[in-house]
Amino acid sequence: MSLRAEASIDAAAIAANAGVLRAAAAPRTLLCAVVKADGYGHGAVTAARAARSDWLAVATAQEAAGLRAAALTDVRILVMGALSPPERAIALAADADVVAWEPEFLDGLPTDARVHVKLDSGMGRLGTRSPEQATTVAERLADRGQLAGLMTHFATADDPGDDGFFAAQLARFTDWVEPLRARFLEAVVHAANSAATFREPAAHFDMVRAGVALYGLDPANADPATHGLRPALSLRSYVGAVKACAAGESAGYGRRFVSERDTMLATVPIGYGDGWRRGLTNRAEVVVGGRRYAQVGTVSMDNVTVDLGPGPTDVRPGDPVTLIGEGITAEEVAHRLETINYEVTCGLTARVMRRPA
Repeated sequence: MSLRAEASIDAAAIAANAGVLRAAAAPRTLLCAVVKADGYGHGAVTAARAARSDWLAVATAQEAAGLRAAALTDVRILVMGALSPPERAIALAADADVVAWEPEFLDGLPTDARVHVKLDSGMGRLGTRSPEQATTVAERLADRGQLAGLMTHFATADDPGDDGFFAAQLARFTDWVEPLRARFLEAVVHAANSAATFREPAAHFDMVRAGVALYGLDPANADPATHGLRPALSLRSYVGAVKACAAGESAGYGRRFVSERDTMLATVPIGYGDGWRRGLTNRAEVVVGGRRYAQVGTVSMDNVTVDLGPGPTDVRPGDPVTLIGEGITAEEVAHRLETINYEVTCGLTARVMRRPA
């Protein structure tokens, strides 16, 4: 019998996906493995060790500190997110690189700080839209021996039909960074996420920052096999109960499933408290004994129900149930939720035990 909610993490798949990304990148391009949000739900430490990348990237200071606490001390870590003064202190204490775009961020930086300057070339979030300001910050850092990198982030690299926005972003960044690159040879230039790594060699520069593809998830929310990626996460539970359901009887809150025929139902102990979203009500399938069955009724906090069909069934309490895996991809689940694969794996809660595959 399985645990009530268990995610199997295939470290070998993460390692293989890192190899795919290295092969897709330009020669001598560094690989930065993005392991934020607990490795997109896969476990940051597991992913970092499996990827064996040149750099690691996270979003928060606490994530960087956690990696160092796990004895990942021989790899550069970049904290990409905004940092309050207390958070900046945590990041620097973890010997992490940080990101700046405002001159005020430089005030009070220790002399050994390593800083990457971010130009907002079109994402519209962090970074400055002003190339002049970004250059000023870079020059000040270089004068102080603190300039470690020059960067941007793409908004539509995963959308081939983006009406040229990706190309315009790349051109904007290239126009800014190339003169600085010639002046500041020590600065690592990086821009490409997973999608840009596969899409455009000109976006690779000195390093690519790959996140979603590292975990075998397709950057375009399509088929991972298109890029030779191997999904690294499988999600399983087990059959908690099997019972008859007569025509006209229901299952779940709100009676959102009322059986039209006599059938058998299985109750599976997993729900939105585990990250199996309520939006999957009457909209998902699971695999039991190698066969797909429809998930029916409202997803509750702790349980879902599955329609096994009429008549006798071979399904028994204790049988394993696969929710992601055995042909069901995170992308399929995402499409049913009208979201993206990132959200499916990142949304799995701490109640889901992560175990090696």
